[in-house]
Amino acid sequence: MEAHGAGLRRVLVLGFCVIGIWSAYIYQGVLQETLSTKRFGPDGKRFEHLSFLNLAQNVVCLIWSCIMIKLCSSGSSGGAPWRTYWSAGITNTIGPAMGIEALKYISYPAQVLAKSSKMIPVMLMGTLVYGIRYTLPEYLCTFLVAGGVSTFALLKTSSKTISKLAHPNAPLGYGLCTMNLAFDGFTNATQDSISKRYPKTSAWDMMLGMNLWGTIYNMIYMFGWPRGSGFEALQFCWLHPEAGWDILLYCLCGAVGQNFIFLTISRFGSLANTTITTTRKFVSIVVSSLLSGNPLSTKQWMCVVMVFSGLSYQIFLKWRKLQRSQKKRKPM
Repeated sequence: MEAHGAGLRRVLVLGFCVIGIWSAYIYQGVLQETLSTKRFGPDGKRFEHLSFLNLAQNVVCLIWSCIMIKLCSSGSSGGAPWRTYWSAGITNTIGPAMGIEALKYISYPAQVLAKSSKMIPVMLMGTLVYGIRYTLPEYLCTFLVAGGVSTFALLKTSSKTISKLAHPNAPLGYGLCTMNLAFDGFTNATQDSISKRYPKTSAWDMMLGMNLWGTIYNMIYMFGWPRGSGFEALQFCWLHPEAGWDILLYCLCGAVGQNFIFLTISRFGSLANTTITTTRKFVSIVVSSLLSGNPLSTKQWMCVVMVFSGLSYQIFLKWRKLQRSQKKRKPM
């Protein structure tokens, strides 16, 4: 009975994490699309300063991590010093900014699909730089993802969707997403290096260090000179309180989502988190298509299914590899 009760609690916690991640990030995606396409106020102005979302997100997550460290920290030392995050902070500032800026030029579903192809540059760099050899199934996953994203990009976007974009420009939009993936790759590699060098570093410590440097860099970029875009963003929010409220909700969704991600990784591992976040992206595309009134064409949906089939197969391969490694560890 005790084992059954423990298993049930584990399932309930997993379901709680799924609902938390999906709810936070799907709603954040809706707000992100709203802020990039909506016209606010009687003057019908757009919120052009999308990079301000990163600064606001950094500040909220910085405050949130400080609170969680105070509440949850056991007082143990040995974590990574805050200065070790300076390089990852740069790429983590530039990368997401490019991803958000891409929404001026391509639709939200296109941006989500492009950012889902993270495995492509990882495998490419692994093959060219480190000489890593991948299996045929892994190449099949890459082919599905790359083919789906490429075909989606080549298909004609509806005129209704294009009319909602601030500055329609597909090559520039996809180029920004590609740069976003490249910077994210460096950020993830640096975070892994920090975790190995300082094993006692908690998720909250890393969240604090990353967002501290992100706040510093974004403050310099947006408020470092008299005509910085940060001043214009604050003025826009003052004249259009609805936009300011959407930005606040956007940041809170990000902070809450990070909490559920850390909980999922600590309780169920990174593979479970990857599965949840991947399915969340697919649901985000569905929700965006339904709420925006810009349904995707049949061919575009085929591309979406193609991409997420590749991602799902990749997750299955990782799960099977994990199962095999666990069996080898078991004593005879």
